[in-house]
Amino acid sequence: MKKLTIVMALLYLCIAISGCGTTGKDQAGKNGEDQDAATQGARSGSAYPSVETKGVDDGRGYPGGAFDDPRNPLSKSTIYFLYDSSDVKPEYEEVITAHAKYLSEHPGASIVLEGHADERGSREYNIALSEQRANAVARKMGLQGASNGQIKRVSYGEEKPIALGHDETAWQLNRRVQIVYSRY
Repeated sequence: MKKLTIVMALLYLCIAISGCGTTGKDQAGKNGEDQDAATQGARSGSAYPSVETKGVDDGRGYPGGAFDDPRNPLSKSTIYFLYDSSDVKPEYEEVITAHAKYLSEHPGASIVLEGHADERGSREYNIALSEQRANAVARKMGLQGASNGQIKRVSYGEEKPIALGHDETAWQLNRRVQIVYSRY
């Protein structure tokens, strides 16, 4: 009986020691079935990896992932508008489509669309205009497959300028909608 206990203890010790030498890849298996969500998103083959892959080499040649790769439309998070307008310019369609596709492929993801205006006009007018801008972007995302429950809207009007000047250059930068990813 004593001999059996010693053999069992040695067997247990051997198993424990051999388990310490395995890599994460060995433990997860060839298909990565036990990998964390960030790694799975990066290896999923999707053109739009999960938000959690930000800062992780996604194997596509850019170490920052899709959200940091300047060649990827997901890296762009600002939509600019013309003066006194809430019409989305055609040059931002690709950006909106990419974020909408990402949201439709990741039902747990959510965004806040932050509407902004320049300093011209009354406070009330600028709040309403920035709300219209956020709603315009949200509508386009909805038509591209994003769920309304994934999109929140906030209207800041002129209250959060990105440029503090009082000229056309500053005003152009302040007429915008920011796409901000958040977690539920």
